[in-house]
Amino acid sequence: MIEATVSPRGPYRLHLMTYGRELEQALPGGGRGQAWQRSDGLVQLRAPDEEGLELLRFCLALDADTTEFVRRFRNDPLLGLSIRRLHGLRPLRRATVAHALLRAICGQLIEARRAFAIERAILRAVGDPAPRRETIAALSPAQLRKLGLATHRASTLVRVCRSLDLEGLRAQPIEAVEARLLRERGLGPWSLGVIALEGLGSFRHGLVGDLGLVKLCAALWGRRVDIYETADLLAPYEEWAGLAGFYLMRGWSAGLVPGANADLARLARCRAA
Repeated sequence: MIEATVSPRGPYRLHLMTYGRELEQALPGGGRGQAWQRSDGLVQLRAPDEEGLELLRFCLALDADTTEFVRRFRNDPLLGLSIRRLHGLRPLRRATVAHALLRAICGQLIEARRAFAIERAILRAVGDPAPRRETIAALSPAQLRKLGLATHRASTLVRVCRSLDLEGLRAQPIEAVEARLLRERGLGPWSLGVIALEGLGSFRHGLVGDLGLVKLCAALWGRRVDIYETADLLAPYEEWAGLAGFYLMRGWSAGLVPGANADLARLARCRAA
């Protein structure tokens, strides 16, 4: 194991991302990385090799400076309180784009607990908690169905893993990645948002259609909300829409979103997107 000490770019509070725990991150090939933040703000990394350290740095979003996001929206009527109270929060990332794709497809249209159960079952089946596309592509749609994934989602997962160089997407402009992924049958704005945030490290795309955001919109607007209306909630934040949605969800769970009435959230419908 080797170690490195890193100074994060911009505001950074790892304990907000790990809920106070030291981070342990699965790396491709069975390796594991560890990270913790020192009292002086520096982050200590530990991984099997230099490649692992670089990947751990990516997963922790250490170089994703959010200073401009804070400057622009710290006084936003809806988002400002969450930014001020959760200063330094960033979304953690998956070690592989293939894992982010898996999470996106497992999470389509079902409750989070069920989605995580299916994801864990597939990870156990492939024998790697940080799978590459080749590992997932080795499974057949029939095998994935037995693990709980719906037929059309299983077909989408296998097809995309077999046809796209997923890890190569990190080197491409996000606009090109967006156009390419949305051409795939079975991938929509919500899936793009998950892949962008957790696989590519881009804050541009929010989780449009996410049930949590649907409930938040209902809590704010006091009416039933169509899933695509969540795009209107995120639109004012432009290239920061993904990070804004992340802060809104964490802020709402902590009671930091002004005007969000939890009693009205029950009006949200669990509808497909």
